[in-house]
Amino acid sequence: MDETSLVYDWNRTAGTGPELPSVEFDDETLRDGLQSPSVVDPPIEDKLRILHLMDQLGIHSADIGLPGAGPRAVADVRALAKEIRDAGLSIRPNCAARTMVRDVEPIARISQEIGIPIEACTFIGSSPIRQYAEDWTLDRMLQTSEAAVTFAVSEGLPVMFVTEDTTRARPETLKSLYGRAIEWGARRLCLADTVGHATPAGVRALVRFVLDEIVEPSGEAVKVDWHGHRDRGLGLANALAAIEAGAHRIHGTALGIGERVGNVEMDLLLVNLSLMGVHEADLAPLGEYCRLVSEATGVEIPPGYPVMGRDAFRTGTGVHAAAIIKAEGKGDAWLADRIYSGVPAGAVGRSQEIEIGPMSGLSNVRYWLRVRGYDDSDEELCRKIFEFCKTQDHTLTEAEIEALIPDGSRA
Repeated sequence: MDETSLVYDWNRTAGTGPELPSVEFDDETLRDGLQSPSVVDPPIEDKLRILHLMDQLGIHSADIGLPGAGPRAVADVRALAKEIRDAGLSIRPNCAARTMVRDVEPIARISQEIGIPIEACTFIGSSPIRQYAEDWTLDRMLQTSEAAVTFAVSEGLPVMFVTEDTTRARPETLKSLYGRAIEWGARRLCLADTVGHATPAGVRALVRFVLDEIVEPSGEAVKVDWHGHRDRGLGLANALAAIEAGAHRIHGTALGIGERVGNVEMDLLLVNLSLMGVHEADLAPLGEYCRLVSEATGVEIPPGYPVMGRDAFRTGTGVHAAAIIKAEGKGDAWLADRIYSGVPAGAVGRSQEIEIGPMSGLSNVRYWLRVRGYDDSDEELCRKIFEFCKTQDHTLTEAEIEALIPDGSRA
């Protein structure tokens, strides 16, 4: 059987999938991710391990901190940059900085000390609402931005110029800020949906505007980044829209942690682009990446979280379990991993799980017994477990099922 004939993929007919351009990823877990008021700032040992996992997943760059925040941030940025150098990692470091020379200075100092480039991601608010609240004029914004960017360039740092709240900024303001930043030497522009305001249509319009009206006329080789938040639940959809519109690099965090309700979920972004044929790195380390970030930051992974949640590949429903079992009966692991799963569990180092609960059929019971080495042909035992589960209001635990199995029932 030709496996491709078993799935008619409407995603491909809609103009997405393999037609998406290649794109890079910037992991903000160790900076924006740690700005969540509910997270624990992990010890450096955990940050170093997380950095290695980012590298293994094929993530191209990582924001390793905001050294302008204080001595601990400086120490951690230095340690992470040193690890990238000493371990020969492919991932490229960058650091956030307000458009202030005093924020950029420690980035330059660490870069020169460690001996590797660290991109300075200088940011300033750009929306009318922010300007009004801060009593900023455009002239003042340009003045402070020029000082920070030109200082970074003079210190040999690659520069990404970031406008906060880009998705609510006026076109003429963006033209002025981004256009001048390019003149000062910035070679990346970051469009930030700082408060999660954007919709996919708005993202596409904004990205195309910046590429067509600012980058192209400049004549410079300038890349465009997308940094999205998910206040409206549109983070991942917006990231895909940014890629379709031509963004060169997408920012995200493990499990979507970050300010307020968080950022684009880096793990889900990688999975989706892998399924679309855009990202080719092995995603087997994805589970460890998510688990370590969860443990190190104190952010629990909800059972129903896509791909990495406890229930992502777990079913207690009779119809679903029966289909998986029939697929396995055909000796086709590919089929069994997709018959009731839009994401193949094996692609991320996991496997399908069949449980027993009030919605289960006898096939669930037989399967559960067989995979654990019990005699699944014992009709009396199967019926006993099946009738018990129908009286319950939850998926049975291992202990509950084991208590129903007499000694000597091993196959």
